[in-house]
Amino acid sequence: MHGELFWQDHAKLTRRYFLRAGVLGIAATSIVRAQSLPKIKPPKAGVRPAPYFTPHEEFFDVSRGKPLPHSLPEEKRKQVGLTRETWKLEVIADTAAPSRLRKPLTRAENTALDFRALLALGEKHAVRFPKVMTCLNLGCPLGMGLWEGVPLREVIWLTQPRDNLRRVFYYGYHNDDPAQMFRSSLPVGRVLEDPFDLPPVILCYKLNGEWLSPERGGPVRLVVPEAYGFKSIKWLTHVVLTNLAHANDTYAEQNNDVDSPLKTFAASLSVPAQVKPGQPIGVSGYAQVGMAGLAKVQVSIELNSARPENDPHFAKAPWIDAEILAAPERWGFVIPPKTHGFDATGKPSTWPMRLTNAHWAAVLPGLPAGEYTFRCRTIDAQGHAQPMPRPFRKSGYAEIESIPISIKA
Repeated sequence: MHGELFWQDHAKLTRRYFLRAGVLGIAATSIVRAQSLPKIKPPKAGVRPAPYFTPHEEFFDVSRGKPLPHSLPEEKRKQVGLTRETWKLEVIADTAAPSRLRKPLTRAENTALDFRALLALGEKHAVRFPKVMTCLNLGCPLGMGLWEGVPLREVIWLTQPRDNLRRVFYYGYHNDDPAQMFRSSLPVGRVLEDPFDLPPVILCYKLNGEWLSPERGGPVRLVVPEAYGFKSIKWLTHVVLTNLAHANDTYAEQNNDVDSPLKTFAASLSVPAQVKPGQPIGVSGYAQVGMAGLAKVQVSIELNSARPENDPHFAKAPWIDAEILAAPERWGFVIPPKTHGFDATGKPSTWPMRLTNAHWAAVLPGLPAGEYTFRCRTIDAQGHAQPMPRPFRKSGYAEIESIPISIKA
């Protein structure tokens, strides 16, 4: 059902563009053709043009654990602290390289932070911001959300740290099995102070204005605005303050760059598999707007036999500018006041917004018969063409798609 609704939404979003471009019927044709491409590229789960934000149940799930913690019976979730009534967070010093804390938050001393105390902090400090949740190694988003919670720094200050604090380690519940533990970390400077125009790292308890569901990591998860999903640990139970200078991330053990922020890249959503000679070619897709922002999306179509050698990033392809489509008319709900990235009227302060998705469309001119390849790319706000400036897969997906198009009568 989600796939059907998504394609209907995308067709509506792009139809106006194609009609304005004078290519009647091309949007519908492209949408039909695009559904024949699942083996060429990953499904674009979570890309929703209207409404913009992904409902809880339609996020693509990459949860870990056997069994998955959100699949536990409610009674078991109550027992292990995975409900709002029973959740508690310990904030303690690392035993191997301890930070000096005056008041650690522990279960043993009955000082661990509970959900009621977290909401009390939220009455004064709560923040909310839009963010695409995506995986370091996947070329598709898991979902687009409006995340709400309390800055992690507010809870760290409750422990009254004195010194020897260089990094924040954290992990969640994974069936009380050390082998299943999935952990991540941040430099303490990122937690205590926000880089320019970034919202804070939060203890998140709401998604799209609703309580965070167990499937999305509830009752409380961490959300790091500029980071890939492995930094936003689900079912959060422990924050460990350490004097160690290095990361302890589970992803580091898998040869991943654990400090890479979100990359900017474009991907297609509707591309015809076959068109007639001379027929305009309507294409559309989305762009992930990473830390570097987004200046433009470009598209190209090349005759396969004409591809030059020694051009690994397709810099010599015949790129033309696509149109970045306007901000959504429907967000799925009313944007609350003082939401990061939105003005007082509930409209985005800039478009496209960093750390989110935007949609694009273009019409390529008709071409002679032959076998061609379609590609799309972004130019970020610093002038870097995808996949630069970080073309390496382990620092985040930014690969340029290559999709075959056959032009024949």
